[in-house]
Amino acid sequence: MLEINFKKGFGSDNHSGIHPHILKALFEVNKSHAPSYGTDSITELVRKKFCSLFGNNAQPFYVFNGTAANVLSIKTLIESWQSVLCSDISHLNIDECGAPEAIAGVKLIPVKSNSQGKLTPEELEKHMIRLGDQHFSQPGLLSITQPTELGTVYTLEELSELHEFAQKYQLKIHIDGARLANAAFYLKVTFKEILQVFPADAVSFGGTKNGLLGGEAVLLWNPDHIKKFKYVRKQNLQLPSKMRFLSIQFYTYLQDDLYLKIAEHSHMMAKLLEEKIKGLPHIHICYPVESNAVFIQFPKKWTTSLKENKFFYIWDSQHWIARLMTSFDTTESDINEFQSSLLQLSEKGVNNEI
Repeated sequence: MLEINFKKGFGSDNHSGIHPHILKALFEVNKSHAPSYGTDSITELVRKKFCSLFGNNAQPFYVFNGTAANVLSIKTLIESWQSVLCSDISHLNIDECGAPEAIAGVKLIPVKSNSQGKLTPEELEKHMIRLGDQHFSQPGLLSITQPTELGTVYTLEELSELHEFAQKYQLKIHIDGARLANAAFYLKVTFKEILQVFPADAVSFGGTKNGLLGGEAVLLWNPDHIKKFKYVRKQNLQLPSKMRFLSIQFYTYLQDDLYLKIAEHSHMMAKLLEEKIKGLPHIHICYPVESNAVFIQFPKKWTTSLKENKFFYIWDSQHWIARLMTSFDTTESDINEFQSSLLQLSEKGVNNEI
């Protein structure tokens, strides 16, 4: 028998296991045979569910990971001689290993984000230069992350302002929505209400970080984009054969508001974590806690000891900022254990023992 010795931590919400409801659904669908490549009945059911949540013309396409969702969305929306305006700290810019350039063949233009990790029309405007110049890659798409990489959430007003900017320059719009449900929960709005003020041409809708075994959905509305994406997905090795196993995960995730319940729990745990550690000596909470991420600064020499208790990543090694992520299975006990470790280190620090 293989001995497993995994420990829960705050490394990422994709470190978690599979949500029990989704795992049960996977077992249920693992019976007999079903047609492949999305021609099964479950895939059609979940398509209708996506339409009810994102608009009647929404068409979901499943891919295996978030990089594929983001990059193939871009490849479908714009030409190779165009460029993508994105945040300088976005996953698209920092963590895709150059896939947008290599696979989509487009140029990324990293735009300086503000103190909350958000793009603003003022900063974007600085990059709208040499329009129509054949020697210069032409801006063709605006991509935002909602929530941002800092766990903050664009308000509807901020989204509306960004939409006005995109309209002004006839830019396509993409949302990296790996945690979009967390944003909808925080704003207390529906997905449709988000899209009413920020009508995206493509949404990368997350699954893996939200309790699914794996899989992401690309949502498209325009018939031309829908037609093109079929071939883009296949050519780029992302067409699942046994698609019912991806479809059933999203169907379960979207049924009975499970997506909101997971978002609510992970946010509640993040707020509890914030509450438990704020005010401790030598601890600084860096950004507003608006989703399921808490960013903290602490003395660098504490890192090894803290990671032995609950694993996490150092987000910013220059300023030594750690990112703590909660998920559907984070418990109050997990948070209390981490708080206890911080308290012990704080007391030692105050007494000059470390």
